[in-house]
Amino acid sequence: MKKLISLGILFVLCLVVSGCMSPKGDTTADKKAFVNAMHDETLSRLYKEKPEARSRMNNMAGYAVFSSINTNLFLFSSASGYGQAVDRSNGRKTYMKMYQMGVGPGLGIKDYRIVFLFRDKQTFNKFVDDGWEFGGHADAAAKSTNKGDAVGGQASIDDDIVIYTLTEAGVALQATVAGTKYWQDDDLN
Repeated sequence: MKKLISLGILFVLCLVVSGCMSPKGDTTADKKAFVNAMHDETLSRLYKEKPEARSRMNNMAGYAVFSSINTNLFLFSSASGYGQAVDRSNGRKTYMKMYQMGVGPGLGIKDYRIVFLFRDKQTFNKFVDDGWEFGGHADAAAKSTNKGDAVGGQASIDDDIVIYTLTEAGVALQATVAGTKYWQDDDLN
């Protein structure tokens, strides 16, 4: 019984820690500016670390950039974050939120950025309108400011989506199966 209570407490702690991720600012305009700055900084870093991403981006129908904090405590994992999806045909920005729940062994907290590149308009629209992703991941990260390193990189899903992951900071060793929900932020759109 004590083990079950302890696991329950860890699960709740995991939810609380990752559930606090939202754009900073007092007003809607402040929050949008914060998301826009994160977007610009993330793409700048991506192009510096993965120069091929810039030319790849030019051939895509749309893309999305997210900032997220992931917490993994033993068997439970959760993450939350915010970002924006951009339709390349018209430049329209859709502000979005994300939340992830997962199970699998691990321990740590990780601050990271995700960039999704969508090859076709239908896949992009489905992501913006429906927003589900389901998958597993395994990674190792030990990074603080500019020190340390993280294993990350790029993945493709069904040849329609390319994903880049950039670790900002954190210490994590995990292998989880997780469900992630992305949805439009009604307050910012």
